[in-house]
Amino acid sequence: MCVGMFMAILDVQVVATSLTAIQSSLGIAPDQLSWLQTAYLIAEVIAIPLTGYLTRLLTGRWLFVAAIGTFSVASVGCALSGSFEMLVGWRVLQGFAGGTLIPSVFSAVFTLLPQRSQGTATTLAGLLAVLAPTVGPIVGGWITETFSWHWLFLINVAPGILAAIAATLFLPKGQPDREAAGRLDWLALLLLAVALGSLEIGLKEAPGRGWLSPVVLAVFALAVATGFGFQRRTLAAPSPIVDLRTLGNRTFLVGCLLSFVLGIGLFGSVYLMPVFLGFVRGHNAFEIGTIMLVTGVAQLVTAPLAVHLEKRIDARLLTGAGFALFAVGLVLSAFQTVSTDAAEMILPQILRGVAIMFCLLPPTRLALGALPLDRVPDASGLFNLMRNLGGAIGLALIDTIIYGRSAGHSDTIIAQLQAGNADTAAAIGIPAALFATRALGPLDPATRATIAPLVEKAALTLSINDAWLVVAILTVAVLALLPLVRSRQPPPDQPSEPFLPV
Repeated sequence: MCVGMFMAILDVQVVATSLTAIQSSLGIAPDQLSWLQTAYLIAEVIAIPLTGYLTRLLTGRWLFVAAIGTFSVASVGCALSGSFEMLVGWRVLQGFAGGTLIPSVFSAVFTLLPQRSQGTATTLAGLLAVLAPTVGPIVGGWITETFSWHWLFLINVAPGILAAIAATLFLPKGQPDREAAGRLDWLALLLLAVALGSLEIGLKEAPGRGWLSPVVLAVFALAVATGFGFQRRTLAAPSPIVDLRTLGNRTFLVGCLLSFVLGIGLFGSVYLMPVFLGFVRGHNAFEIGTIMLVTGVAQLVTAPLAVHLEKRIDARLLTGAGFALFAVGLVLSAFQTVSTDAAEMILPQILRGVAIMFCLLPPTRLALGALPLDRVPDASGLFNLMRNLGGAIGLALIDTIIYGRSAGHSDTIIAQLQAGNADTAAAIGIPAALFATRALGPLDPATRATIAPLVEKAALTLSINDAWLVVAILTVAVLALLPLVRSRQPPPDQPSEPFLPV
C-alpha cells in the first residue's frame, strides 16, 4: 500500500519538472499549462472525503486494488495522450484514484496492525511521504531527458500491477457494506464537483476574457450557487460526505485556513520554479529537477528535527516560525531577474524546505488536537483536503497573475526603452553599446521584432515575481489568525495524524 501512496505523491513532482517538455510536445498554450496539475488536485479534493465511504462499500482491500488499478490505467492513458484535452481528462481520473490511495494507507495502519506496530508503520509511511517530493524532481527530469515525458506515467504501470496483486493476496478480505451505496449523497457530491470546477474555470478564463465579461460572471455565479447549495445540503445531512460542522470549532477552522494557504505556497512554488527555469532560463527537465532537488533535501533533513520539536514546543510558536520562514523563502524568490539561476535559488529553497515541516506538523496538532477523538477521522480528511484545495485554487490564481500582468509589464519595458533607460536595456539583455547608438523615441518595427523575445522573457519574469510576492503576502497574512487559537495537546491515546508533504 505504501507503494501506491508513494506513486500518488511522486506523480505531482515528476510532472512539475517536465511541464515545458510536455507543453512543447503537445503544443499547449503556456497559460493553460497549470491545468495538468490543477486537474489532478481537484480530482484528489473530491476523492479524499469519499475514501471512508468507499472503504465501507468495497472494503479496504478492494478499494486499494481498484484505486491502484485505476491509477495505472489512467497513467497509460496519460502517456498515450495526443492532445491537451485527452491528457487533462486522464489526469482527472489519475488524481481521483490517487486521492483515495493516500488516506487508505494511514487508515490501514490503525485498522490492520497491532498497536505496538503502529508507530513504526506510521514512521515508515511518513518517511516515504517525505522521500517522494525529495527524489521526484530529479527523477522526473532524468526520465524525460533520457527517454521522453511519456515515461513519467508509464513507470507507474509495473509497480501498480505488482501492488494490486500483492494487495489481492495479502490484505484481509473484510465485509463490504452493500447498503452504503444508498447512503451516499450523490447530489452533494455533484454540487461539490461543479462548484470547484466552475471556480477553477472562472479563475482561468478571467484574465483573457475580462473579470466582468458575461461568461466569467456566469461561471462565478454557478460556483457560488453550487457552493452554497453544497453547504446547505451538507450541513443538513445526518451523514455528510464532508462534515462542515467541524469548522464551527475556531481552532480547527484556523488550522484549516493555515492548511489552505500552505497549499497555495507548496503547490505554487513547485509550479513557479519550472515555469521560470523552463521558459525564461531555457533549462531542460533534468536540469530543472536537479535545481529543485534542494527543497526536497532540506525538507528530508529537517523532518526528524521537526518531529522532535513538535512534541516539546508550543505548536503556535512552531507554526508561526514555520510560516514566517516560509514567507521569507517566498519573498527572496520575488526579486528574480532574467539572469537568475541555480546559485541564486539555493537559499530560498533551503528556507522553504526547512519551513515546510514546521508548517505541516504543528498546525495538524493544533487543528486536530482541539477536537473530540470521535471527530478526528472525518476532520483529518477535511484538514488535508483544504491543503489540496488551496493548491488547486492557488495555481489558478498564480496563472491569473502571471498571464494577466505580463502585457502590462511588456508595455512598461517598451516605454522605458523608448525613453532611453539604459538600466532597463541592460536588465533585459540588450548590449549597452547597441542601445547607446539608437535615438530616443518610438521603436521601429525591425527593432521591436529583434528585442521582442528579450522583452517577453523580462515581462514574464516580472509577472512571476508578482506571483511569488502575492503568495508571500498571503502566507504572512494568515499568521494574524494564530492568536485566535489555544495550543492543545491530544490525549496520550490519540494517534498522531499523518502529514502529507507535496
